[in-house]
Amino acid sequence: MSAPIRFIDSTCEAIGRAVSWLTLALVLVTCVVVALRYLFGVGAIWLQESTTWMHAAIFMLAAAWALRTGDHVRVDVFHKKQPPRVQAWIDLAGTVLFLMPFAGFLLWSSLDYVTESLAVRERSREAGGLPALYLLKSLIPIAASLLILQGIAEAARAVARLRAS
Repeated sequence: MSAPIRFIDSTCEAIGRAVSWLTLALVLVTCVVVALRYLFGVGAIWLQESTTWMHAAIFMLAAAWALRTGDHVRVDVFHKKQPPRVQAWIDLAGTVLFLMPFAGFLLWSSLDYVTESLAVRERSREAGGLPALYLLKSLIPIAASLLILQGIAEAARAVARLRAS
């Protein structure tokens, strides 16, 4: 593969691997939230909100890595039993017809949403909630951009498979 494709793959993998460690933090923080609430009768809104933030970060920032590794949702009924050339066509068509338009729309439609949030320095509506909600919202266009980049790499890989066969 070409250097740009390797760069996209390694970038998405590095981000995915780094953010995957948040799953451990998410489990630990969730246990703490439950213990505080049910054992000690203490609630911490910021701690509860942090679990939502971690879950969102994991989901959004690891999506491109999941696409690269094939761990994303796929309709295997059409893909799995096909010869490699047909699989490459399915991958290319899925990327061009579905992934890229969706990710492009997500990127385009999220920009105003994030910009408005940043302009007012949006924070949690809850007293004692996390500040800087705009940082969480900024993950949306970042995730869309990573999906677009990984989509380019996947499309290039499918074209290379088609040319090789």
